[in-house]
Amino acid sequence: MCGIVGTLAASPVNQLLYDALLLLQHRGQDAAGIVTMQGHKCFMHKARGMVRDVFRTRNMRALPGNIGLGQVRYPTAGNAYNEEEAQPFYVNAPFGIVLVHNGNLTNAHALKDELFDIDRRHINTESDTEVLINVLAHELEMAARDLPLTPKEIFSAVRAVQKRIKGSYAVIALIAGYGLLAFRDPFGIRPLCFGRASNGDFMVASESVALEGTGHVMERDVAPGEALFVDMDGKLHTEQCNDAPSLNPCMFEFVYLARPDSVIDGISVYQARLNMGETLAQRVISTMPPSDIDVVIPIPESSRPSAMQLAHRIGKPYREGFVKNRYVGRTFIMPGQGARKKSVRQKLNAIGLEFKNRNVLLVDDSIVRGTTSKEIVQMARDAGARKVYLASAAPPVRFPNVYGIDMPTQEELIAHGRTVEEIRQYIGADALIYQDVDAMKRVVSALRPGLAGFDASCFDGHYVTGDVSLEDFAAIREQRVSQGDEEDAAARSRLALQSGGEG
Repeated sequence: MCGIVGTLAASPVNQLLYDALLLLQHRGQDAAGIVTMQGHKCFMHKARGMVRDVFRTRNMRALPGNIGLGQVRYPTAGNAYNEEEAQPFYVNAPFGIVLVHNGNLTNAHALKDELFDIDRRHINTESDTEVLINVLAHELEMAARDLPLTPKEIFSAVRAVQKRIKGSYAVIALIAGYGLLAFRDPFGIRPLCFGRASNGDFMVASESVALEGTGHVMERDVAPGEALFVDMDGKLHTEQCNDAPSLNPCMFEFVYLARPDSVIDGISVYQARLNMGETLAQRVISTMPPSDIDVVIPIPESSRPSAMQLAHRIGKPYREGFVKNRYVGRTFIMPGQGARKKSVRQKLNAIGLEFKNRNVLLVDDSIVRGTTSKEIVQMARDAGARKVYLASAAPPVRFPNVYGIDMPTQEELIAHGRTVEEIRQYIGADALIYQDVDAMKRVVSALRPGLAGFDASCFDGHYVTGDVSLEDFAAIREQRVSQGDEEDAAARSRLALQSGGEG
C-alpha cells in the first residue's frame, strides 16, 4: 500500500503536500517524495524514510509552484532498498509527466516486454510504477498525435491504459503545462477521493483525512474506472473510462490499513470496525462462555473499535493493557526475526495491573505470520495473566495479496494449510477465535447499499480481477527471494506485523 496526493492551488503547494503526506504517513514509511511544477518545469525531492526526515527546510524551498503531487511508499513491487524506486516517477516525453501510484500491476512483467519490443520504451527499475507511467506516456502520445492535448485526448489515453494494465491502481499524474490527472482501476480496489477548499483549491488523495486535515471538503470518491482532469485554470473534467466498472474495495482497508477517521467509498472505517467487533463477539460467545473472560484488551491500535464493541456485547470490561512506544520503527520492515522480536518488546509494554491473575481476551485486527501474536501472548503471560485468549477481528489470512499489500507468500502465512487448532498451539493462546468471512462482508457492506463486493482475496482466495494465476504467485515468491535484505536476506519480511502497534 502507499499514500498518494495531488493538488492544484492558488498559492505554493509545497507545505500543503507535506501536511497531506503526514496525514497519510500510516500508509507507508519506507520512502516519501514530492514533485511541484512551476510553468513547465518540474521540481522533485524524494528519499527513503519518513516524511519528517525526508523533507528539510532546504528541500521545501526547492519545491516552488502551485501544482504538485506526493507519495509515501510502502513497497509491494520492486526493491525496498533502492532509492531510485521511490516515487514520484518522471518521463520527459510526451509533454513531461510525473506520476504516483497506489496499488500493484499484476501484468507488469508482460507490459515491460511490450514497452521494450513494441513501444520502444526502456524500463530501468523493477517498479511497476515505472511501467505504468511509460504505458500512460505512450498512450498520451498516441491519443494526442497531431492534435492539441484536450481532456478528450487525455481520457482517450486513460481508456487505452485501462485496456492494457491489470491489477489495482489509484493514480495521480501531472502533465507539464496542462494540469493534474487522476484515475482509478475499474474494480475500485485501492481508494481515491477528491475535494476542494473554500477558495476553490483542488486536492485528490488516498483517504478523506488528507483532505479534511488540510482544509478541504471532500466532494466524493473517484468512481471505479473513472478519470478526472483538472486544468491549470482549476476546471474539473471527469469521464468514465471503462465499459464495465464495479466497486470492490479492499477489505483490508477497513480491517487495518486506513485511518479510523477516514470514509472510503461511503463507508466509515470506524463504523466498519465497530461492526466487525459485533460479529466477532458473536463468534466468541459461540466458542466459549463469556464468564471465562475477566477483561478485554486490544492490541494497539487498529483493533480498538472492534475490541470496544466486543467487550460491550459480551458484558466485560474493556481495558488498555499495552502501552505503545510511538518512536520505534515499524516492525514489518525490520531485518530478520531477531530484530523483529526485539522490536515488538520495544514497541509494546504490558501494564501488569491489567493482566495479573486474570483471564484475558486479547483482540487483534488480524493475524498474518503469527510470530508477533506469539510474542504478545507470551508478554501477557509474563505480565501475570492466568489464561490468555486471542480473538482476530479479521478471518484467517490464507492467501497472498497481489493488489498492493505486501502480504507474504503462502508459505509465510500462519493460516495457510493449518487448522485453527494448529495455529492456536503455535501462538500459545488458551483459545483462538477468528472472524467469519461472510459475516465480515455482510456487516461492512451493510454500510454501503449497492456495493458490488469486496476484494477479500487474502481471506477467501477470490481475486476480483479474474486474471491471477499460479504463475503470479511464483513470480511474487521469486521476487521476494531475489530482492534480498541489506542485513538478513533469508529472514526478511516487510509484513510481519499487521498490528501489535501498527496503526
